[in-house]
Amino acid sequence: MTTFLGMPTVAPRGVGHLRGDEPFPVAARKALADDQLRRNLGHATRTIRGKRAAVVGEVPDWEELRRAGEAIKAHTMATLDTQLERLEREVTARGGTVHWARDANEANRIVLDLVRATGADEVVKVKSMATQEIGLNEALEAGGVAAWETDLAELIVQLGHDKPSHILVPAIHRNRAEIREIFLREMPGVDPDLTDEPRQLAMAARAHLRRKFLTARVAVSGANFAVAETGTLAVVESEGNGRMCLTLPQTLITVMGIEKVVPTWTDLEVFLQLLPRSSTGERMNPYTSLWTGVTPGDGPQDFHLVLLDNGRTAVLADETGRSALHCIRCSACLNVCPVYERTGGHAYGSVYPGPIGAVLSPQLTGVEDNASLPYASSLCGACFDACPVRIDIPSLLVHLRAEHVEERAKRAVPSPEAIGMAAMSWVMARPGRFRGGERLMRLGRVLGRRRDRISALPPPLSAWTASRDLPRPPAQTFREWWKSRAARSAS
Repeated sequence: MTTFLGMPTVAPRGVGHLRGDEPFPVAARKALADDQLRRNLGHATRTIRGKRAAVVGEVPDWEELRRAGEAIKAHTMATLDTQLERLEREVTARGGTVHWARDANEANRIVLDLVRATGADEVVKVKSMATQEIGLNEALEAGGVAAWETDLAELIVQLGHDKPSHILVPAIHRNRAEIREIFLREMPGVDPDLTDEPRQLAMAARAHLRRKFLTARVAVSGANFAVAETGTLAVVESEGNGRMCLTLPQTLITVMGIEKVVPTWTDLEVFLQLLPRSSTGERMNPYTSLWTGVTPGDGPQDFHLVLLDNGRTAVLADETGRSALHCIRCSACLNVCPVYERTGGHAYGSVYPGPIGAVLSPQLTGVEDNASLPYASSLCGACFDACPVRIDIPSLLVHLRAEHVEERAKRAVPSPEAIGMAAMSWVMARPGRFRGGERLMRLGRVLGRRRDRISALPPPLSAWTASRDLPRPPAQTFREWWKSRAARSAS
């Protein structure tokens, strides 16, 4: 058979959660004004960083594991068509059905049709970034199907009519008191004396979800990995909700990005060592669920795998940018990023926040649809040091910034930034102009005479001084200083 990949070059607009309503600087400014948000984020990321550092430090060959993960991912991306076709053959041979979805609209339609075919009007879900990416919950609701999140953090987000803000801990922006208020307000039958003690909150969620697990006929899951050589799917999690979704319902529908495939079980071994330490700071995941097709009398008797493109083929076509597809969604880069720690995930406007989101989201949507995200970084390099598969995120950010600049250069009307850079280029092109520019810079000493720095400039330069100061220009240029020094030496 012929496998069709690609065609839609980027994820479609108007569906899913890859594009924000406002640019990152605008959203970040609002987040920075929320002191409680910053306290929540700071506490959570510090805790996760500490746990991760402890368990990574126990592994003497950690760097070799990182390099192995990087090499496996690079090989898989280079042979992705072959790996996916092999995966399809193995899943089909074991009683499953494989569907190819070119974009979010097609994936949502496939899942909705599959649910309707069962006669069910609700589904239980185990956490899946792919289904959030395509807006599956909204599509199911529009089709008359209720989707119930079963991951505790996802449940908090859903009941709070909120959006996830972290890849691993979607409700990281909420504290215990806020979660208690959400449960009391939204969860039917909850004890009005519920406290904000974590165990009590977890027990309330468990009681709420148990009814859904025991009655749902259809489950929707994501997949952390898929092993091409046997058609085996893998979900790793910490709570056990995934195990319930993957075993109890009659029908299981898995939505998986095409980059999640790995060639062999030996390759999977590497990632099952890298992922838990990098994500939750654990030596291994408490629950690792593996399933292969359909087993008569055991687990779901109807299994469907939806392989999602939604812009991934376009990312794959970029020789430099394709390494963003190596991501195993561990969130280590978020937890070390000084920008994420201060702004949180909502400011990124995408289901993929933080450093990896700043490179992956623009590539999936087209850079100009998320043009501000590649600039949401200080380029400190902490994300590369933390990444378990060695994705060079700082280099990818610079690469995408260059793409954005090239696109803006094509516009008929140049931006103020482009005009300013062109003027600087003209001044610096000739020594005489540069000397004149140096002398003009001394006028800035008047603006900074009171505080010895420049805190306010007229528009459009005011955009710079609105959030940072400029140093007051020196009384002498370097050339003048050098001349006076040479004169003193000669005398």
